[in-house]
Amino acid sequence: MQPFTKLRGVAAPLPLINVDTDQIIPARHLKTIKRTGLGVALFESLRYDDEGNERPDFVLNKPKYRNAKILITGENFGCGSSREHAPWALLDFGIRCVIAPSFADIFYNNAFKNGMLLVTLDKDQVAALMREAEEAEDPTFEVDLEAQEIRTPSKAVVRFAIDPFRRHCLLNGLDDIGLTLQHLDAIAAFEERRRREFPWLDPQPA
Repeated sequence: MQPFTKLRGVAAPLPLINVDTDQIIPARHLKTIKRTGLGVALFESLRYDDEGNERPDFVLNKPKYRNAKILITGENFGCGSSREHAPWALLDFGIRCVIAPSFADIFYNNAFKNGMLLVTLDKDQVAALMREAEEAEDPTFEVDLEAQEIRTPSKAVVRFAIDPFRRHCLLNGLDDIGLTLQHLDAIAAFEERRRREFPWLDPQPA
């Protein structure tokens, strides 16, 4: 997993609440088990009309936000059904950080396990960041996980809290597999002891 230390990029304002996982990535795209190729379908029903043409008024279709790396949105983001494809789609589009007043629990966990940073701030702070992202000529923000700070185009600094374990995993690029691999020596020692003390548990030749 790619480490997350500092992220500098365009922040796109999405002033919607209760954005569910089917809006993030519709169910018809869940057949794939690949983490790539889903970015084109991100927010499909919001980005495109029934003929597949871009809706010019949707934020990610506007020239200023097409290459957004940060999304600022409303409360309860990622609600609805559980699907790991939702963070996959965001990441494939290029978004590595979402800022909101609250997130759905399953989406929150899935996002962190895929190397995304979700920042929870109070509504007034989110509203101020969203307003700046809308009004700034260049809406480039910096999210510094090491310092736990968001720096805005106007030079404002917003501090944020994060669970220390999640912070450690993101800074070091550790997903569940990476965490397990840190204990290879202990795992190997256990397996050797098991083979020695309980040899009958090993498969026997036919």
